[in-house]
Amino acid sequence: MSIQILYQDEHLVAVHKPSGLLVHRSEIDRHETQFAVQIVRDQIGQRVYTLHRLDKPTSGILLFALSSDIARLMTEQFSANAVEKHYLAVVRGRIENPICIDYPLQEKLDKMTDAKAQKNKPPQEAITNIQTIATTELPYPVGRYPSTRYSLIKAIPKSGRKHQIRRHLKHIFHPIVGDTSYGDGKHNQFFREQFDCHRLLLMASHVSFMHPITQRKIIIEAGVDDVFTGIQEGLFAQCISH
Repeated sequence: MSIQILYQDEHLVAVHKPSGLLVHRSEIDRHETQFAVQIVRDQIGQRVYTLHRLDKPTSGILLFALSSDIARLMTEQFSANAVEKHYLAVVRGRIENPICIDYPLQEKLDKMTDAKAQKNKPPQEAITNIQTIATTELPYPVGRYPSTRYSLIKAIPKSGRKHQIRRHLKHIFHPIVGDTSYGDGKHNQFFREQFDCHRLLLMASHVSFMHPITQRKIIIEAGVDDVFTGIQEGLFAQCISH
């Protein structure tokens, strides 16, 4: 298996991670045999250092450092929220106006991987800005309503909490389509049956940061994959964009 490289220099490499691929080995998914870290390492022929994570079902831009020194410098940027990330998502319901979701989140711990982590921490600050790209209404009854509405949005997290975008959109009652943890099962089933969509409709589409060596601003964009293209053309092509 190979993975699409979006950006590469002697210090950094960015790839387009497909939905369903783990970033690295996990005790939770022991049956998985392929991981982005190993694929990229083998593809470019050198060790890579993980700088951030994408959930297994999330697709899009994944950035690695090519040395421990660069990893340290980039981690400082991530910790300072100096790396800007944009995500595309399809959500249930109509979001008409830009929204700033300022809602602290309790730390999510995995029973296996976070067994020694401190429990019962107070909720941590979490902010996500939401911008609507397009909306649509379909004449299909899903749940108790005779029609159903969806929005194509851009989500810009200003903090990096676990599952932040997914949890924030659930909090405002606009869960992401295809989210089996925080979403709406009826709408997920509707997309499976109507659009043959069996994945989380969330992708990291844009990453920008200051290069740790050249101090030039680096902007990396990822084109939408086939699933997102199909959904956009099927649901939002005739809609008026915001």
